[in-house]
Amino acid sequence: MFVDKVRITVVGGRGGDGAVAFHREKYVAAGGPDGGDGGHGGSVILRVNDNLSTLLDFRYKRKYTAGAGVNGQSCKMSGKRGEPLIIQVPRGTVVRDAETNQIIVDMSTGEDFVIAKGGRGGWGNAHYATATRQVPRFAKVGLKGEEKDIILELKLLADVGLVGFPNVGKSTLLSVTSNARPKIANYHFTTLFPNLGVIYVDEGVSFVMADIPGIIEGAAEGAGLGHDFLRHIDRCRLLVHVVDVSGIEGRDPVDDFNAICDELSSYSVDLSNRPMIVAANKTDLLPPDSDNLRRLKMCVEAAGCELYEISAGTTQGTKQLMRVVAEKLKTLPPVTIYEPEYVAPVAEAGDPKDITIEHLGNTWLLTGTWLERLVQNINFDDYEAINYFDQQLRRSGLFVRLEQMGIEDGDTVDIYDFVFEYQR
Repeated sequence: MFVDKVRITVVGGRGGDGAVAFHREKYVAAGGPDGGDGGHGGSVILRVNDNLSTLLDFRYKRKYTAGAGVNGQSCKMSGKRGEPLIIQVPRGTVVRDAETNQIIVDMSTGEDFVIAKGGRGGWGNAHYATATRQVPRFAKVGLKGEEKDIILELKLLADVGLVGFPNVGKSTLLSVTSNARPKIANYHFTTLFPNLGVIYVDEGVSFVMADIPGIIEGAAEGAGLGHDFLRHIDRCRLLVHVVDVSGIEGRDPVDDFNAICDELSSYSVDLSNRPMIVAANKTDLLPPDSDNLRRLKMCVEAAGCELYEISAGTTQGTKQLMRVVAEKLKTLPPVTIYEPEYVAPVAEAGDPKDITIEHLGNTWLLTGTWLERLVQNINFDDYEAINYFDQQLRRSGLFVRLEQMGIEDGDTVDIYDFVFEYQR
């Protein structure tokens, strides 16, 4: 089964918690705090695998989470980093942000890409020893890793794309000019997924050609199979438009040529302006009294394209066509690599004074970047950590603001799901 577009969720590993520990050693007085830091969480990394040609592996598993960091230990020993998660994708996979549809990265160069960073490990209590707080009994918890919903979209890396109506001989042309063995039969939509083949013209001269399922009228709006696979010729430097000139299926080659050009234009203006060569196929089946070839040649030349007569079934003219294609490619720019569009939001420390306070009956709802990051670093199961949290809130002037706004003893304060009763 060919799968070329999926949506998945990637989650960086959570950082390990810092440790609360104290140094105890014979003959060493007042050893002090020595809790180690938690290990950083593992990251989710995308890696190109040239042995993959589809996104089928992502069809049934949609969430990928890296390993969590290990908690810190005594003797100031830091926890082990979480194991990174390597996700292998086919070369040419374009990664988009699911919410904005912006391109995050184009996995075509072969370089690894960190798609979701792991969370930082929490500090151990050794970090919090001061002259006035010599016995800190609290530590920071590890932070969550990044979480993203992304779309993986496979766009084949091919120099040349074969386009045309179903059953015009595209797969046959690919099979007689390369080692590719696509399915070939005398009925429409024999090709159900793209096929790639490497064409060797001369020593040191070769290129990659892609055959996609046949396009029909309305493909750009979703008719037939072409709409699903037109993305695979987005990168192609040159298009070879295969047209059946024999008329054995009762279609007019001029109408076919114009219809496919219209569909390419409807799908993408850029694609419609791509350099194109027209291959008039099945010339061996052309009736002697037919004017199909003459009319098609006039139409193609009027459109500014070159036409070459071939018969893929008998291989007549196919080698010459491939040589012409190779010469054309020498003058064209390389395969397109898409530039990133997505800009990841920068994590900010926030300002303690920039806190939003909402008064809802007897409940006070507090939000703000500084508050959110503070809550993430507190272990609310630890008494001293809660005292530290209370101290930070008082230093920020938050309680003074609440009292000026009329908060009463017993009112409920809600800070990112940490709820407590206010007492002066």
